[in-house]
Amino acid sequence: MISSKTSVITRFAPSPTGLLHLGNVRTALLNYLFAKQQGGKFLLRFEDTDQNRSQNQYIAAIKEDLLWLNLPWDGDARFQSAHAKNHQTALSSLTDMGDAYPCFCSEHQLNLDRKLASSRGLPPRYNGRCRALSVDERAQRMLNEAHVWRLAIHQNDDSMVIVHDLLRKTVDFRCRDLDDPVVVRSDGSFTFLLPNAVDDALDGVTHALRGDDHLTNSAYQVWLLQHLQYNPPIYLHHGLLLGMDGAKLSKRTGSHNVADLRNDGLLAAALVQAMARLGHPNMPEDAHTVDDLAACFQADHISTGSVRWMDDSMWRQHTQLLHNLPASDLAAKIIDHIPPCDDQKLQAYAVLIQANIHKVEDAVMFSRLLKPHYPLNDEALSIAHEAGRDFYTVALNAWLNHPGDWKLWTQAIRTATAKKGRALFMPLRIALTGNIHGPEMGAVIAFLGTEGVRERLLLMRDC
Repeated sequence: MISSKTSVITRFAPSPTGLLHLGNVRTALLNYLFAKQQGGKFLLRFEDTDQNRSQNQYIAAIKEDLLWLNLPWDGDARFQSAHAKNHQTALSSLTDMGDAYPCFCSEHQLNLDRKLASSRGLPPRYNGRCRALSVDERAQRMLNEAHVWRLAIHQNDDSMVIVHDLLRKTVDFRCRDLDDPVVVRSDGSFTFLLPNAVDDALDGVTHALRGDDHLTNSAYQVWLLQHLQYNPPIYLHHGLLLGMDGAKLSKRTGSHNVADLRNDGLLAAALVQAMARLGHPNMPEDAHTVDDLAACFQADHISTGSVRWMDDSMWRQHTQLLHNLPASDLAAKIIDHIPPCDDQKLQAYAVLIQANIHKVEDAVMFSRLLKPHYPLNDEALSIAHEAGRDFYTVALNAWLNHPGDWKLWTQAIRTATAKKGRALFMPLRIALTGNIHGPEMGAVIAFLGTEGVRERLLLMRDC
């Protein structure tokens, strides 16, 4: 448990190089829920140091998606680029302490070293060739040779790096088992490791929830921060989010982006609900809002194993939520999918069809309720033709004798045609709603009114 005296600060730190995808959503959501459950703060920080790929349009899109998901951040959004001087200062400090060094090895040389290590049954880590260079030799070679910067983590003694993890308690790494990772590329740009860690320290981040594929990265970052005299955050390394094919889910492997799901009519709460319950099996069923989810969130119950994303779970949540929307909210969502009608008719239509749609666009299936001439689909048209004009002539006459009474009307048709069951009811449903399934027919008749039913039967008789 976290002490009540601890001011918890988490962060979501996306790179603004693309749209928000499902893997991002899980990271953002878990950090948000944990912060709010602890009464803390949730920060948004854009890791925008890749100037060639970072774009303002993605910054705006990510903000829009987070707000749509009801995951607002505390304070102003932050930018990694604002800490550029701090990153350089950190590198200089590490270099002065002998904890970072330039590496002049070519990619060809590194590949040869990896192959040699593998042939000897050793891990393909960097062999430390440039680590042994003198200060003068480094300075001389840096004048003319391309180089990267590495952290001097690999040791031959028993020194340890200890990562504190909310799920695993502590994870111990021997420095001899770790690499000397690259922190600055040959073009002078920083890799993820140093800026991400230094920014966490500068932003006061106390806890960072992320996938267990970052566990070794966390060891490097703990080592780095401790050598810079910073307190590392406490981590939570959860199991990875996998796609239906079992591969890691990311924007590179076809993960949905949030903008497309929003455009598809998905309710934001459906995505949040499905994602919050994934790998958190004890989440109560009656936790319906983000605030409810935060109140029930238990970090130590998150699965350490990989979890598989299923679109069906998200859309089931969507359908449940859709069926419980206020009529005015549903009306606002379906208005672009149906024939034009006045507001009163729209509200009544939303109430009528609400239990019979799975997605917002399904509202179009019953458009004949609003527009008598709305065309039938092939299946409905086939059933109507099979029933024939004579059937609809009888149905029209029976309606004129028993307007507004579904039971008496259908009894009269049954008596006159000897039809029953599907052969009786399906052609009538198609005539009135345009679909083979849908709302209860008594409610349909009440919605259409006497004249509305008569008009549709006349069309079927005369077509």
